[in-house]
Amino acid sequence: MPKKTRPKTEDRRPKSKAKATKARGARPEAKGPSNAELTYPTYLSLDKLLSLQKTRGVDGASDELLFIVVHQSSELWFKVLLNDLEIVARALDKHDGGLALFQLQRVNGLMRIVSAQLASLALLPPQRFAAFRASLGSSSGSQSVQFRALEAASGLREPWFIELLLSQGPIPQEVQVWLDRPPLQDVFLRFLDNEGVALEQLYLGPGPSIAFFVAEALLEYEMEFASWRFRHAQLVERMLGPGTTGTGGSQGASFLHRTTSIRYFPKLADVRARFYAK
Repeated sequence: MPKKTRPKTEDRRPKSKAKATKARGARPEAKGPSNAELTYPTYLSLDKLLSLQKTRGVDGASDELLFIVVHQSSELWFKVLLNDLEIVARALDKHDGGLALFQLQRVNGLMRIVSAQLASLALLPPQRFAAFRASLGSSSGSQSVQFRALEAASGLREPWFIELLLSQGPIPQEVQVWLDRPPLQDVFLRFLDNEGVALEQLYLGPGPSIAFFVAEALLEYEMEFASWRFRHAQLVERMLGPGTTGTGGSQGASFLHRTTSIRYFPKLADVRARFYAK
């Protein structure tokens, strides 16, 4: 007798993602190069990075290139600094003084780099800057969202600072997220409370502790920030003169000089005065 054959049924087994994509006529998702395929230029996206320096002035293109590179590199360092300050704040919240100290030491080193690179703009004489200054339009360093975020992350909360932010429109989310958090000084003082140590004890105890070195690193950070502000003010004054309005209508060197007196950790500084109070 002939063998009975079963009627063919539809294969309901799930197709692989690749086959299903092919059946729908859609292109498979493009994948980036694997780690083995990465090279120095592709890892750093150099083609894209090096295409971002677009000079706009007719004259002084090489001077404008220098100006752009210094400010773009500053923004990249600001990005790293914000990330490191986030780690510092989280480390203090988790009572990890060692990690906070390590990260603060790196922050202070990076602040010195950001400050030092301003010296390259001293190689730009005022007449050379004037050749392309008009091409800056209304742009001003005061519009740097990351720099304002750094100030907020460091603890700046004064009314004039909030007014300055609002004068430029709605406060950017990158800044507001730090304004909604406790100032860095308060985070450190809470860390001391959890350690059961009063601020004065850091300097009166039997020997330096991790908390002492964190306090000193915070004050060093404040000093490095003030040093950056001073060098920036001096540079602007050198290029524009002491009374000239800054780019984008900013107040120029006179305002920048006033900011050098900003203190992020006044309580850490005040404790020193108690040793000399009569």
